[in-house]
Amino acid sequence: MLCELKIENLALIQRLHLDLCTEGGNGLIVMTGETGAGKSIMLRAIHLLTGGRASADWIRSGEENCVVEALFEVSPDNVLLQSVFQKQGLEVEETLVVKRVVNNKGRSRMYINGSPATVKMGLELAVSLLNVASQHDHQQLLQVPYHLDFLDTMGETLPLRETFDRDYSRWQEKREYLEKLKRQEQEKEQRKDFLQFQIQEIQEINPVPGEDESLSAEKKRLKSAEALIRVSRKNHSLLSGSLLDGLTQIRMDMSQAAELDSNVEELATDLASLSYQAEDLVAKLRHYRDSLTDDPNRLDTVNERLNDLQSLKRKYGSSLDDVVIYVREAEDELQQIKNLDKAVDECEAELKEIEKELCKKAIQLSRKRKETAEKLESSMKQELESLAFNQAGLEVVFLEHEADVSALRLGGWDRVEFFFSANPGEPPRPLVKVASGGELSRLMLAFKCLLARKDMVETVIFDEVDAGIGGEAAEAVARKIQELSTHHQVFCITHLPQIAARGNTHFLVEKGVESGRTQSGITRLGAEQRVEEMSRMLAGESVTDQTRAWAEELLEKGRVMQ
Repeated sequence: MLCELKIENLALIQRLHLDLCTEGGNGLIVMTGETGAGKSIMLRAIHLLTGGRASADWIRSGEENCVVEALFEVSPDNVLLQSVFQKQGLEVEETLVVKRVVNNKGRSRMYINGSPATVKMGLELAVSLLNVASQHDHQQLLQVPYHLDFLDTMGETLPLRETFDRDYSRWQEKREYLEKLKRQEQEKEQRKDFLQFQIQEIQEINPVPGEDESLSAEKKRLKSAEALIRVSRKNHSLLSGSLLDGLTQIRMDMSQAAELDSNVEELATDLASLSYQAEDLVAKLRHYRDSLTDDPNRLDTVNERLNDLQSLKRKYGSSLDDVVIYVREAEDELQQIKNLDKAVDECEAELKEIEKELCKKAIQLSRKRKETAEKLESSMKQELESLAFNQAGLEVVFLEHEADVSALRLGGWDRVEFFFSANPGEPPRPLVKVASGGELSRLMLAFKCLLARKDMVETVIFDEVDAGIGGEAAEAVARKIQELSTHHQVFCITHLPQIAARGNTHFLVEKGVESGRTQSGITRLGAEQRVEEMSRMLAGESVTDQTRAWAEELLEKGRVMQ
């Protein structure tokens, strides 16, 4: 149950704190006021708390952010809400505080019991906390695809439908995969020959990763072989001649000197090391000199190999590593093509099993929907009678379809449409063609009343669902809303005095100017104030003593009915 609502800097509201608790818990809370006074701002606040899309335009001009916060009392019997708590890792408490902060850049943050939460979490909680009925819902009744949604909601078949839809999506994916396999099967011979050609081409050259880099270095060396041979011979001759002989002599002399003077031992050792290093370098230089060849044939061979490798890289990848990966993938694909017939058979078998299960669930859905339709027609007849629709009727029509795979789609294979007859003796016709605005309001109210008895949502909010009705119909709607408030907390934004008179609590929304700025304010009305507001609703600015007497009569009647 919604107990408190706080709003800061939302549209024309600067600061607001509403206590919505009524004696006994349930009851009817009404909100009235002139058109444009700001009643819709309340719905924006609820919209934000229930995870709706936020807009920076909603923030009061000149402010950095707006804040909406609500306190709910949680019934321990609300099993659905308790399961949402557990799913989201929240502690189960007797109260729940939901807060939404929106900044002037359009970004928002949500908090649940003081802890940061996602908007999705807020949306999941809202489904179990409250139900909002607005004039937009009336328009849904005029859209035939929504009729199946209404039926599934009434029959509590949405979980089965969700399971069916998951299987249906999997079936669609499997069908697409089978079509892909069949296309591959049609093209497999051509693809098989192409892959075999590519694999053979790569395998004949047999590239080794990094081979092109080493061959490029060898090519550079071969092209400069003559100069390299000349330089290596010259330097080997210099190093292995008098220079090496001189170093050997120095080593021997310094060794004798070290025996005579210990002060030169370290120097003798260093010179000996240098002499030995020179001998090693001479050997390496000789080896390098002897390895060099001026071989034009080898250069041609290297150039030809590099051309082959470059050709592979142009076709199959930017590096030899990519070429090696490509040939492995081609071999895998070739193997898959060879096993394609088996894959098609297996996929067709899986598809048949999914189709079998889908049809089974579609039959189950259809059966439950038809059972729900019978109950709905009977229940709606009673509800409509209580809403001054004498002998009116709602009929759920199942459109003809083939009960096989070809008729399957999301939601099953049922196509339903609501037919309606408002007058005795008139056959039911499609609802979208015969219902007026006032009739749609009462039909939606009847649906909401039926749903309220089934679900565990404790708070129901009506936003001007009384549009387009008056007279006896208005009185009937007032009775119905009051009846609903005996077992739910009902919050009703209304222009009808018949409904306002039956409220346990009455709030007035007014717009005024304070400190040079327009503001919307909400006031909880006392007994005398209610008479004045009811008089305004009845007669506008032309209030007379007779109007006030009528207002008092309506209020007294409302108190008697409570």
